[in-house]
Amino acid sequence: MKAVIMAGGEGTRLRPLTSNIPKPMMPLANKPMMEHIVALLRHHGFTEIVVTLAFLPQAIRTYFGDGSEFGVTMRYATEEMPLGTAGSVRNAMDELDERFLVISGDVLTDVDLTALVEYHDQTKAVATIGLRRVDDPVEFGIVITREDGTVERFLEKPTWGQVFSDTINTGIYVLEPSVFDFIAEGKPVDFSSDVFPALLEAGQPVFGKVMEGYWEDVGTLEAYSKSHQDVLDGRVEVAIEGFGLGDGIWLGEGAEVDPAARIDGPAIIGDYCRVEAGAHLRPYTVLGANVLVGADAFLEHTVVHDNTYIGPSVRLRGTVVGRSGDLRRGARCEEGVVLGDQCFVGEHAVLNPGVKVYPFKTVEPGAIINSSIVWESRGARHLFGRHGVAGLANVDISPELAVRVAMAYGTSLKKGATVVASRDSSRAARALKRAVMVGLNATGVNVVDLEAATVPLTRFQVRTARAQGGVTVRLLPDDAASVSIRFFDADGIDIDEGAQRKIERLFHREDFRRSFAADIGDIGYPARALEYYTAGLMQTVDAPAIQAARLKIVLDYSYGTASFTMPSVLAKLGAEVLAINPYASTSQAVAFDARSHAIEVARLVEVSGAHLGAVLDPDGERLTLVDDSGHVLTNDEALLAILSMVMARHPGAAVALPVAISRVAERLVDAAGGRIEWTKLSASDLMDKASGGGVAFAGSQDAGYIFPGFLPAYDATAALVNVLGLLAASGRRLSDVVHELPRVHVSHETVETPWEQKGLVMRTLVERNKDRPLVLVDGVKVLHEDGWALVLPDPDEPVTHVWAEGPTDGAARALAQEYARRMRQLLR
Repeated sequence: MKAVIMAGGEGTRLRPLTSNIPKPMMPLANKPMMEHIVALLRHHGFTEIVVTLAFLPQAIRTYFGDGSEFGVTMRYATEEMPLGTAGSVRNAMDELDERFLVISGDVLTDVDLTALVEYHDQTKAVATIGLRRVDDPVEFGIVITREDGTVERFLEKPTWGQVFSDTINTGIYVLEPSVFDFIAEGKPVDFSSDVFPALLEAGQPVFGKVMEGYWEDVGTLEAYSKSHQDVLDGRVEVAIEGFGLGDGIWLGEGAEVDPAARIDGPAIIGDYCRVEAGAHLRPYTVLGANVLVGADAFLEHTVVHDNTYIGPSVRLRGTVVGRSGDLRRGARCEEGVVLGDQCFVGEHAVLNPGVKVYPFKTVEPGAIINSSIVWESRGARHLFGRHGVAGLANVDISPELAVRVAMAYGTSLKKGATVVASRDSSRAARALKRAVMVGLNATGVNVVDLEAATVPLTRFQVRTARAQGGVTVRLLPDDAASVSIRFFDADGIDIDEGAQRKIERLFHREDFRRSFAADIGDIGYPARALEYYTAGLMQTVDAPAIQAARLKIVLDYSYGTASFTMPSVLAKLGAEVLAINPYASTSQAVAFDARSHAIEVARLVEVSGAHLGAVLDPDGERLTLVDDSGHVLTNDEALLAILSMVMARHPGAAVALPVAISRVAERLVDAAGGRIEWTKLSASDLMDKASGGGVAFAGSQDAGYIFPGFLPAYDATAALVNVLGLLAASGRRLSDVVHELPRVHVSHETVETPWEQKGLVMRTLVERNKDRPLVLVDGVKVLHEDGWALVLPDPDEPVTHVWAEGPTDGAARALAQEYARRMRQLLR
């Protein structure tokens, strides 16, 4: 006996979850609903199945194929126009030459189909309808039967005034082929409203049988959540994949649960999920495959579909999250929230009860959403941020995205151009760099591959090899789960905003240049790149003076690629070096914390009597210093100490500094007869000013230092060598330089600012301070008699930064808080 699965429904009441997939493919306990129906049919001996299709038919065909994987034989009948329940079955009548069973592919049930077929045979009916008693029959078709089981009348979705029975039509039928005589060809026909009444009028035997067991029409979002609860409570017999741990907890293959996480059953954790320390999964939580639940997240009565990232401290209650979702730190979704596929929810965003977010939408960080998002995103996501193209490895930055971004970059260059590529030592960067190289080659761009190398070495190779650009792929130092793809221009400097916009336009339009087979780019491996870098650096410092000083150094390589570069440089200087963490690690389990590394270096400096301690970040760009007394210099102290030594060595020199630097820097430069070129706070602008010529030194407040005589970009190796040269030339100890520095009193505040109000804030700030001196290099810097305040919108997040300097810590804090208070009043 054959069975027909009706699988043509669009599932409009289940949107936004069914916007991209047909309703029968909706996952229920981590399997498509229709797969549970197939398993039920096979259990009752139905091995020949015909599937009627309409909406997104290929999704079902692709998943089930010929049915052999599921122990059945499957054929398909696709309707070109909506034909109704009966019309869709008639569309498959060529396959149905004997009695057959009809069942919907989008219900959850474990009813006894064998008993229904036996009843049909006993009554010799033309049609037997599976019935079910329910508490609320209004949403269903009511069937009124006589004592002998024959059907008396039908009421399709009646009002309460028409409810004469609680027995409903389940959509499960056993039919004889003769019913096709009552179904018009090529027209929309429904079983309940058209065919069955016509059979009764013609005097044909139509019976109804109340079936025992569980049955639920998963037609609404509420029913979808309830069905998962019933599965976990064991009210319906369906197979749940995974290893049962007791207390109703199922753990999928390859799933990892930290011992410090808490799981309260019943719950399902899908294949290859990861639940981090401090996370709490409350009852009726279902995780699909490849879901990551971050530290201290809280999930209750929540269904999460495959490949979703749930960030640290996210809170989800009564929520359904579609496939490939991305919820960032502190996001919160309340009861009844539904997120479609591939939605992004920013940090600390709040979605209030009942909000529906349709697929591919973005909710900006900090947003409070009270109404559904159907057409427009609440905050656009830009491809480039402060770290280049950055995001979670294999979540935001997948190999597919890396190829497309690289093709957009390659298209922005001329065919036959050369790009230098590098990566850090992590496995994530290694995989993604290969994808980047594929994308570049596909556009006809050649790649010079440095493999694992520091960022400065990459920049140097771009300049010396006369390449047209560079790209590097690396983990973010402050987030070991995230990766960035950074692009350099022909000078080895971060590409400017104009180049970023061009790449972004090409990326979104997918307007990629595709080279013919003979024009595919090549891959080469440069010889002696490190030797040339070392020789170039040595030409810019007084190496004999450093050698004569016989300095003793404690140096932390931070498990980064600087461990490949620094030994070659130090060998030329004759310094005595105690190296720690002196190798590149392929897996960085935790974020890099320069301060904690520096504390260990400081201890070793004290016990060894070293002249200096230093921590190089894993990328080889930023430098943290420890003086000879074991004091870890703050970023402000280090910048001012280096600036003081540079000005003493090169009086009258020009330096480039960001506009948020302390007035102490101005006094140091003025006292030496020098000049400051003010820059934006972005590293790219600082590097651009440093590469313009005439600048002896440039530095930022985040441990990035530039000596343009060698390379106009951040380079921790070059910075350390130059510091050694300055100390050797002066004969002073670093602790003496630091001790002579005036104290810096700078305070920082942040104000949450919606994207659409940032312009208003800045315009109002300028208008209200028009009588004060203003510096408009980056943001609005308001000068006061004894200090200044800088207000600057964040380029990546819906916040505005406020920095302030005063004569004391208290005065600086009060000034920053005053400007923050004014901004909050304006926003209210």
